[in-house]
Amino acid sequence: MMSLKSKILRCPSCRTVVTAQDEHFPFCSDRCRLIDLGKWASGAYRISSPILDPEVMEGLGENQQSHGEHDEKD
Repeated sequence: MMSLKSKILRCPSCRTVVTAQDEHFPFCSDRCRLIDLGKWASGAYRISSPILDPEVMEGLGENQQSHGEHDEKD
């Protein structure tokens, strides 16, 4: 069985093979790390699962109602 320290993965940006001992793990370089950060910052990566927290859902419903009331006044 492979230990975690010897696990081989691929860089998420360019798919180059990297190991856990590499300096920029899980990326192959600082450049690939910055490319990935830029994708997060620009919104290219999104979490698409629905919100299941009831408290958050209540807050969203209130916001939608207040926006709807605002629109009717205009």
